[in-house]
Amino acid sequence: MPAEAQQPPVLAAAVLAQAPAGLQAVGRGRLTFWGLQVYDAVLWAAPGFRAESFEQHALVLELGYLRELEAADIARVSLEQMQRHETIEPAQAQRWQAQLAALLPDVRRGDRLAGLHRPGQGAAFFHNGRAIGEIADARFARLFFAIWLGEATSEPALRQALLGQGKP
Repeated sequence: MPAEAQQPPVLAAAVLAQAPAGLQAVGRGRLTFWGLQVYDAVLWAAPGFRAESFEQHALVLELGYLRELEAADIARVSLEQMQRHETIEPAQAQRWQAQLAALLPDVRRGDRLAGLHRPGQGAAFFHNGRAIGEIADARFARLFFAIWLGEATSEPALRQALLGQGKP
C-alpha cells in the first residue's frame, strides 16, 4: 500500500454518530482485481468482535475507492457476491439490487463508502461521511457484509487482512 494508506484510519463524524461507541480499526486491506486496484478497505468493530459470528456484531466496513465505478455495477457485483453465501430467490435479489443501485452513488477515485451493520436490523450507508440511506433488512445486511467477512468470500486474503490476520 502507498504511504498515505498506512496512516491510522479515522471514521467520519456522521458514521461515528450512528455507530456504537468503542469501535476500533480491526484490520485493513486492498482489493486488487486482475491487477487493477479497486479500493482500500478498513473494518471497524468493538472489542470482543468475532469473525465467525460477525452478523451478531455492530461494525463498520469502509471502502476508499481507487477508481471510478458506477452504482449499478457495484450493486450487481454485490448481489453476485452475496449469492456465494446463500441462495437468494431471484425476485428478492432483484429487489435488493435495485435498492442498492438507487441508494449508492457512482464513485470516483478518492470517494469513500461506509456500511454500518446493525445486527438484527439492517445496514446504513454513508458516502464521503454523509448518510445516504439504509436497507432495513437483517438478512440483506448479513449477506452483504459476508461479501468481506464470510468464509465463502471470493477474496480470502482481503478477509484475513480485514480481520487483522495478514496483508493481501
